[in-house]
Amino acid sequence: MTIETGRQIEIRVPQLSESLSEATLLSWHKQAGEAVAEGENLIDVETDKVVLELPAVKSGVLVKILKQNGEKVAGNEVIALLDTGAQPGVQVAAKTSAEARAQAAVMPAARKIAAENKIDTAAIPGSGRVGRVLKEDVLNTAQEAKPTPSPLQGEGAVAGNRIEQRVPMTRIRQRIAERLLQSQQNAAILTTFNEVNMQPVIELRNKYKDAFEKKHGVKLGFSSFFVKASVAALQKFPLLNASIDGADIIYHGYYDIGVAIGSERGLVVPIIRDADKLSLAGIEKQIADFGARARDGKLTLEELSGGTFSITNGGVFGSMLSTPIINPPQSAILGIHATKDRPVAESGQVVIRPMNYLALSYDHRIIDGREAVQFLVAIKEALEYPGRVLLDL
Repeated sequence: MTIETGRQIEIRVPQLSESLSEATLLSWHKQAGEAVAEGENLIDVETDKVVLELPAVKSGVLVKILKQNGEKVAGNEVIALLDTGAQPGVQVAAKTSAEARAQAAVMPAARKIAAENKIDTAAIPGSGRVGRVLKEDVLNTAQEAKPTPSPLQGEGAVAGNRIEQRVPMTRIRQRIAERLLQSQQNAAILTTFNEVNMQPVIELRNKYKDAFEKKHGVKLGFSSFFVKASVAALQKFPLLNASIDGADIIYHGYYDIGVAIGSERGLVVPIIRDADKLSLAGIEKQIADFGARARDGKLTLEELSGGTFSITNGGVFGSMLSTPIINPPQSAILGIHATKDRPVAESGQVVIRPMNYLALSYDHRIIDGREAVQFLVAIKEALEYPGRVLLDL
């Protein structure tokens, strides 16, 4: 955010959401006296949920930095001054758009670690999407450059080769820890399980995936089926879509589904708003967009706020079974796991089917076991008979 006074512009922290009181300045990419190109990222700002890039809205010279790396700042707080009329001199020139794009190809977390270890990211081959430099790339480079410590040298070194290192948690990791602990302390969490035969969904997907991608420009995955099945079950059992506020139960007349996505900075849960009004294609496009921007650190605070129900998919990492933790103030969360061929009994015969174990964690303060079990059965039926959901039967 910027406010212009004459030819000087105040560089301000973006307005934070109501649930966030402060943010942390991660790393200035410009020094006082340096030229800045319009659109160039000035600094990375870390909140409890996401890292925000703060681009320059005009070209000029960064004449004064008021807040330094690592300082805590509030929303809308002035952190620097930019002069749109000053000339930096021949020794300092504004970056070209190509250079700005090259800087944008380095993830914020990677920039932070590179700055701490005095590593030039330009020399690191990126392993991320379209060559982006990821945190892991910088960590690997730092490890390769670090000399092997002697038994009595090196940060955290103790006797022998038993090395320890103390690293502060990021604000996002701290927030994740706080919310998980809050969930366990403030809710009576129980988990119920069921299994689902994924063969009908797999057959439907295999039959139409090429035509689907050709028409909609996005791949037909399994996530959209789980979102659709969850919405159908939530419509039958509204308590699973509700939340507790003091002594009141708030029934939500809309279906904002959080989809957990693992990123290099930790787990994020962007929200698919009004999921009941979206087609499979609309859901897949949103999930694909969220996944790409989660990797690039481009999700907004608004996209990570709210939600009435969540879905987490440990199956993408190979998980067979887990007990997911509720994302407060929501009252339930669905855990999806790896689909594996398993022997099952059908009509007195043992057959092999692609089975997936489902886990539903719920707040027992407002949701009884009967409702939780029936809700999970409704999801199972919606997946085993996907035509009913797609035809609204």
